[in-house]
Amino acid sequence: MNKLSVVIITKNEEKFIAGAVESAIFADEVLVVDSGSTDNTCNIAKGIGARVVQQDWLGFGAQKNKAVELAKNDWVFVLDADERFTSELQSEVLITLKNPIAEGYQVARLNSFFGKSIKTCGLYPDYSVRLFNKNQGKFNNVLVHESVQMSGSVSTLNNHMTHLAYETVDKFKIKQKKYAALSQKKKNIFKALIGPLWTFFNLYFIKFGFLDGWHGFMIAKLYAQYTFWKYIK
Repeated sequence: MNKLSVVIITKNEEKFIAGAVESAIFADEVLVVDSGSTDNTCNIAKGIGARVVQQDWLGFGAQKNKAVELAKNDWVFVLDADERFTSELQSEVLITLKNPIAEGYQVARLNSFFGKSIKTCGLYPDYSVRLFNKNQGKFNNVLVHESVQMSGSVSTLNNHMTHLAYETVDKFKIKQKKYAALSQKKKNIFKALIGPLWTFFNLYFIKFGFLDGWHGFMIAKLYAQYTFWKYIK
């Protein structure tokens, strides 16, 4: 069977890192690439069994590429500190690596917003390539919302991972403002005015956010604000 490295990039993630490493410890290697944490992130990760390497921050895409490069094995799974393998996904990954039919695999993500798992608002299955042969794929070098670009074939796994996205509305706003500032969208007053209306309508009505009650309303509203921030900067 092909050996697996799970790679996680961190900075001051002591609240989340234990859960991430514990869910990944089934792999042959768990590698944490840290960019100068001043909290207990590194000690927690080491204590659970992860290998920890320090690396100055390079940007999201470049940092993940460096982490993949440092992994001991060709097959890698890139996990964020606030993400978790489910037991079903663990088993599927191990079975898949016995005889891979593709060079990379998309994985669904079940996002938790304000204490509730959300499958409406277009937030599920939220596929992205996470399991791949590092000789056949790498992250694009963008400031935010980086993704794996594959030169080989891509398939899809059946089981999802979980994502502890945002505990509170305030934390959601803080991160989305940060992402909006990093966005490469050009300032556009028209889109800043019209875009948020479409975003809210799309998420709340077309993508059934109303089925999640208050959670769906707040998610649609906050993503509408994010759309405004992207184009008004």
